[in-house]
Amino acid sequence: MSKVQNFDSMKVKKVYLILFISFSVLLISGVFYGYQIIKHPNILVDKEEARAFYIPKGADFKTVQDSLYHGGYVNDLVSFSFLAKLMKYNENVKSGRYLLKPKMTNIEAIRYLRSGVQMPVNITFNNIRLKEDLAEKVTKNIALNKVDFLEVLNDPKVAEKNGFISENFMTMFIPNTYEVFWDVSAENLVERMSKEYKRYWNEERKSKADKIGLSPVEVSILASIVYAESKKVDEMPKVAGLYMNRINRNIALQADPTLIFAAQDFTIKRVLNKHKEIESPYNTYKYAGLPPGPINLPSIPAIDAVLNYKKHDYLFMCAKEDFSGYHNFAKTLSQHMRYARLYQNELNKAKRYK
Repeated sequence: MSKVQNFDSMKVKKVYLILFISFSVLLISGVFYGYQIIKHPNILVDKEEARAFYIPKGADFKTVQDSLYHGGYVNDLVSFSFLAKLMKYNENVKSGRYLLKPKMTNIEAIRYLRSGVQMPVNITFNNIRLKEDLAEKVTKNIALNKVDFLEVLNDPKVAEKNGFISENFMTMFIPNTYEVFWDVSAENLVERMSKEYKRYWNEERKSKADKIGLSPVEVSILASIVYAESKKVDEMPKVAGLYMNRINRNIALQADPTLIFAAQDFTIKRVLNKHKEIESPYNTYKYAGLPPGPINLPSIPAIDAVLNYKKHDYLFMCAKEDFSGYHNFAKTLSQHMRYARLYQNELNKAKRYK
């Protein structure tokens, strides 16, 4: 073999060696990078606590990328995006609230987000007077806009679909704390509340309502008056008994809180004779029986107080003059007027004139 041939052979081998080494380096680098992409922590790597991650309805993969990056969730967005596209997550983005944990790997995070398994949120509502109040409180922790939810609450067709009319539709919402998905729609939320209402009004409660001659809706309307009159749970059955006495004897309820509701002025601290002249179906001084709808969302203890009202002969009540929140109860008008004068005198001393 000539020196030229020998040199050419060595040159070829050198090229092969370089190519082999280069390929090996690339292979090793690729394997290492692949390992890094799949197995190395990339989510909240410097954090100790999990964080909620929100994906709005209609969001695309670009929105997810931006939120992960600008929210400080992801350490290496490129590796996350590369694997996400391999796993076709970019074509399957699902809205919701997700709880991302510290030191999650890309594959763990992508599988989780792609699953659509959300972490629910709590909605709590109580001390509600109007539909506007309900819409604001219900939507506080969810993506649903309060204006959109209020529109559904005011829709007569939605009320009718659920077995109510516009005036008493609010009775379907039992004040409590409920778990829902962050991206719940208005329609699904109403459906959920309907199920909770039916769950609450079980056969035992419906039977109790029937025995006292009221429908579940009427129980809630009366409970709203009881709840407005007294926040003292131990006194509620006694208050409910008084109003049941008036209903059973066909005497006008004459409940001051209904006048405040009729006036739509919740700053009123002292009900005056002029308020008794308000023309409204909620004026229980002018019109006997229950008003057409609730004057608030009564608490569960208030509803149960009506169902289990205390039997007695009282027909009148007046707030105690010590402003304790309790009431003086009377069987006769003359006795009631004595209690009323005591209370009015204390109001005057406190300079509460309206």
